[in-house]
Amino acid sequence: MLEIKNLSVHFPVRGGILNRVLSVVKAVDDLSIKIEEGEAYGLVGESGCGKTTTGRSIVGLNKITSGSIFYNGDEITSTIKKNNSPIREHIQMIFQDPYSSLNSQKTLYQIVAEPLRNFGNRSEEEIRKRVLEMTLQVGISEDALYKYPHEFSGGQRQRIGIARALTLNPAFIVADEAVSALDVSIQAQVINYMEEMQGKFNLTYLFISHDLNVVKHLCSKIGIMHKGRIVEEGTVEDIFENPQHIYTKKLLSSIPTEHPRDREKVFKFRKEVAKLHKETEHLFYDESGRPYDLKEISPTHKVAIKEVNNV
Repeated sequence: MLEIKNLSVHFPVRGGILNRVLSVVKAVDDLSIKIEEGEAYGLVGESGCGKTTTGRSIVGLNKITSGSIFYNGDEITSTIKKNNSPIREHIQMIFQDPYSSLNSQKTLYQIVAEPLRNFGNRSEEEIRKRVLEMTLQVGISEDALYKYPHEFSGGQRQRIGIARALTLNPAFIVADEAVSALDVSIQAQVINYMEEMQGKFNLTYLFISHDLNVVKHLCSKIGIMHKGRIVEEGTVEDIFENPQHIYTKKLLSSIPTEHPRDREKVFKFRKEVAKLHKETEHLFYDESGRPYDLKEISPTHKVAIKEVNNV
């Protein structure tokens, strides 16, 4: 379905009187991912690791320094950047912030109808029919079509964002922190809607998040990202039951415990991981601090490590 090969996205840091390039921030550094049709791939990492930059690069919102993006075997690296590119009908994005990603000057109807007006030559009746169909799909009634974004709750706004992303009937969705700005109860509603939409429309997701628990619920495959690179990749079982990279273990140890009786066990695990990080960091990062290349340790599991026998 979608494959990223050796993607790099670098941002220059300028300064001085002549505004020269002083250094370069490697937001994404030689990253490769393959996502199969119908799969929900979770891209997880801390803030600043490059996961959002990766998602925005896929939909053409960031300038790519090097590398290639393929969709169904065809390279789309340059074509996805064009506003009228037909490939944009097939790849859509759900943005992180449901408050800023919707135009406050437009009604729900205008927001969801905009992609339909941008692509194809549809009549007003066809547009209205499709808008109504999609808003009903995400649980918003016809009465709300002419309301403005400020009249909806956070969860409703995010569902409007989902409706807008699905209105062109795309095959691939980039969901960038789609629930991180919402209350926990609303998060569950939106995740359930996304799961339901995936089943109805056979969608393929790249689900970007910093929350491993959310990703565990929705995704079948997970990539752990650190310093612009994938440091571990595998099935949900591989990542949660058999984590190998020290950074993956660090993320798992940061998950809050649900039961007070488990606190002591969690604190002990965190201390063990902190100690392990100091002792084994050289096995996972080179002298400059850059993660090593991924190496396969099982048919479904890859780890960025110096030598496989270190696992």
